[in-house]
Amino acid sequence: MNILEACYEAEIPKVKFLERKITITHPKTLLKGPPSAGKTYLIYDFLARYSKSDYLYLDFLDLRNDFEKLENISKGTFRNTLEIFIKENKIIVLVLENFDFIFKLPYCDNIIITSKKDFCPFGFKILKLMPLDFEEFLLHESKYQNITASFNAFFRYGNFSELVNLDEPLKIKRMQEILRLNTKDEIELSCLRIFFDSIAEKKSLLQLFTNLKKTKKVSKDRFYNLSAKYLENAWIFFVQKYKNPKAVKKIFTYNHAFLNLSSYNKKFKNEFENMVFLELLKLNEDIYYLDNADFFLEISNKIILASPFFSELIFEQNKEKILKSIKESACKNIEIITIGNTNNLSFDDITISVIPFYEWSVSQS
Repeated sequence: MNILEACYEAEIPKVKFLERKITITHPKTLLKGPPSAGKTYLIYDFLARYSKSDYLYLDFLDLRNDFEKLENISKGTFRNTLEIFIKENKIIVLVLENFDFIFKLPYCDNIIITSKKDFCPFGFKILKLMPLDFEEFLLHESKYQNITASFNAFFRYGNFSELVNLDEPLKIKRMQEILRLNTKDEIELSCLRIFFDSIAEKKSLLQLFTNLKKTKKVSKDRFYNLSAKYLENAWIFFVQKYKNPKAVKKIFTYNHAFLNLSSYNKKFKNEFENMVFLELLKLNEDIYYLDNADFFLEISNKIILASPFFSELIFEQNKEKILKSIKESACKNIEIITIGNTNNLSFDDITISVIPFYEWSVSQS
């Protein structure tokens, strides 16, 4: 059977899909996001609006779809064949998963693409999808009876939707499988792990490379190229110091639980700070750090402190440092994010709100 015919006749898997805050609405959409963010399920949900005969779904990483064997893609033969197939079958939606733009796009009313390539065709809208935020996690999970248990599960196992209702003994193993499936070899995996081990820390690429070289044989060029790829594909994020872009940047990753699965070392404060960072990403504004403050949002004029076990005694001990951050940023609004504490503090004309993570994260939507 012809590959296009086989893909056209294949049934899209029936999955239990719960609504995400992001949906596909534009007829020409390039869906971007890190591995296991939920891009494929979002596409399945979009296709559910159409009859089976209305769409063609092609996954270029499916081993059965060996297009190179049948058609000369580089010379455009496959593109012509695909366009004829779309026209003959009156296809309304074309999905190209894991597409690397090796041929010119055919004409179709709706085209949905996922790709790791840093390229966006003319007329396409880029839709960025991250894994579940905490509010979405609460909508997905069904076995926890209270907010404390839900928070503990989210903190320990992270934000992948496919893990939410998976049995606990399988969660760490599945997360490790996801990492291995998306890395080519042990060197690439080791490069990722050194970033995971450094979340919420200020480290330069040179520092990370120097540490990696102590245990792995890797060239500087490859490490820097991999770092650029991880940054481009939203595996990692760099947060720069406010008004000092040349200073060492803070490192974060798209799933705070990666630290837990990569090492037995416990860095509770770092993981909690990474959780807070991911919630701040939803605001779509620049995020900075200060010498004595975890995050500063210039547009919102707000300082964010991730302090899981906050107390007024801890605040008094750190008041002078916080005051320095206030003077540096001219900010008079501080939010202290905790695991469960709630309070309202003030000194001079500065407002300080102490908020549990589960309340604060929902307020960011």
